[in-house]
Amino acid sequence: MLELLHIENIAVIESADIAFQPGFNALTGETGAGKSIVIDAMGAVLGGRASRELIRTGASKAFVSAVFSHVSEKLPGLTENGVTPDEDGNLLLQREMTADGKNACRVNGRPLTVTQLRQIGAELLNIHGQHDGQQLLDEEQHGAYLDRFGRMEAPLAAYRKEYAAMAALREQIRALQMDEAEKARRMDSLRFQIGELERAELVPGEEEELNARRELLRNGEKYIAALSGADYCLSGDDNGSGAVAAIRDAEEALHGIRNLSADLGELYKRLEALRCEAFDLAEIVRDKRAEFDFSPAELDAAEARTDQLYRLKKKYGATVEDMIAYLNRCRTELDAMETADDTLILLQGRLQKAEAAVRSAGAVLTEKRKEAAAVLERRIQQELRDLDMNKVRFSIDFAEKEPAQDGCDIIRFLMSANVGEDLRPIAKIASGGELARIMLALKNVLAEQESIATLVFDEVDTGVSGRAAQKVAEKLAQVARRKQVLCVTHLPQLAAMADTHFSVQKGESGGRTFTRVVQLDRDARKAELARITGGSRVTDALLESAGELLDQAEAYRKQIG
Repeated sequence: MLELLHIENIAVIESADIAFQPGFNALTGETGAGKSIVIDAMGAVLGGRASRELIRTGASKAFVSAVFSHVSEKLPGLTENGVTPDEDGNLLLQREMTADGKNACRVNGRPLTVTQLRQIGAELLNIHGQHDGQQLLDEEQHGAYLDRFGRMEAPLAAYRKEYAAMAALREQIRALQMDEAEKARRMDSLRFQIGELERAELVPGEEEELNARRELLRNGEKYIAALSGADYCLSGDDNGSGAVAAIRDAEEALHGIRNLSADLGELYKRLEALRCEAFDLAEIVRDKRAEFDFSPAELDAAEARTDQLYRLKKKYGATVEDMIAYLNRCRTELDAMETADDTLILLQGRLQKAEAAVRSAGAVLTEKRKEAAAVLERRIQQELRDLDMNKVRFSIDFAEKEPAQDGCDIIRFLMSANVGEDLRPIAKIASGGELARIMLALKNVLAEQESIATLVFDEVDTGVSGRAAQKVAEKLAQVARRKQVLCVTHLPQLAAMADTHFSVQKGESGGRTFTRVVQLDRDARKAELARITGGSRVTDALLESAGELLDQAEAYRKQIG
């Protein structure tokens, strides 16, 4: 249940705290006072879309928080996102929106994304907006309503698994069934590409080795000169000795006195180690010089290979490894095309079995939908009678269609508004008031199937007046006995029926417009009901009528318990 809604800097609301109560809560106010802004704030804290335009002019950010009580820790959205209610079963949702479009969302102090907040919010509260009734005009939504009522998740998932397998086979077959001219062109292209890549004899990693060798060959003369100079310095030549010989001479000079003291012994050992290291270095330099074979022909070959790889990379991939992978894909595609006829026969056989599996799963889904439809028809018919639509007939029509992602059924809601009239699509015959009441009936039935404890109705009374309005008020009062109901309304019948009544009031202060939300006592309720009924001119007769309306509503609430 939603206990407290806190709003900061949302449109004309600078700051507001609304303490909702169990049962039926009504919000009324002048047009433009900000009633819908309260609903927008609810939607925002539940993870709904929130434009930066929602932030109050002059403010850098907006903030909304909502406290829900008696929340089950077993809700899927909570367990999936690692959130648990506190020890008293309370859940605090918070959302801060900044002018640069950033959002900060938390649930019981745990940071979450807007998507995660939306998942949790959808399990706590359901908002029926002003235009939701228009969804009944979209026949594509009718099947979704029925599936939601009948809890078709399992049979629908089983059907979609078979449908996905069939769709994958059809796609494979379509890929193989190209026309012969296109097929021949593609095969010629593949053979050319395969031949060009195979002649290149690509080797993984060769490009790096080739670049290193080419760089060495380009600097061959400098390489030889440097190694020769180092070899001369270390080993000398026929005309003189090098560093290795000089170190050896120093070592021999100290050999005779090495045992005279520890310092001389240590000095001798260092000279010995230095001579060994210098000798090893001289050998390495000599080997490097001997093994390097500088050939202009090799450099030309390296340059030619580099150029070949460059041209191939422009066509087949950024690296040698990418080109090898492309070659393998071409071979696989060519092999598949050369054996396409055999593969087609195999796939078509598998497709027939897959289509049979889809039809079987679709038949199971259709049967379960029809069972659910029979129950939904009865429930909607009962709800419509409660809403003073005794002569309206409601029916759910099924027609076959080619298998699709959502099944093999075309599902339409039909109605007959008058005795003797045939059932026809709702979109063609329902008035605005009828749409509103049918949608209310549907929402009530669906709510019975779900664990959501709070239902919000934003001007559900659109197009409704008189006796029908009284029936809608009574229906909401009935729903409020098992769910918390929050209703924005312009009808005195609905406002009077509420257990708790809030007034959304707009005013001015310091040159700025502000909105506040006030919980009304009985006298204030009478004045507000009189205003709703008679406008700005409130008379004693209107006040007396408002009092009678409140008495009647209180008597009805006691009657239904």
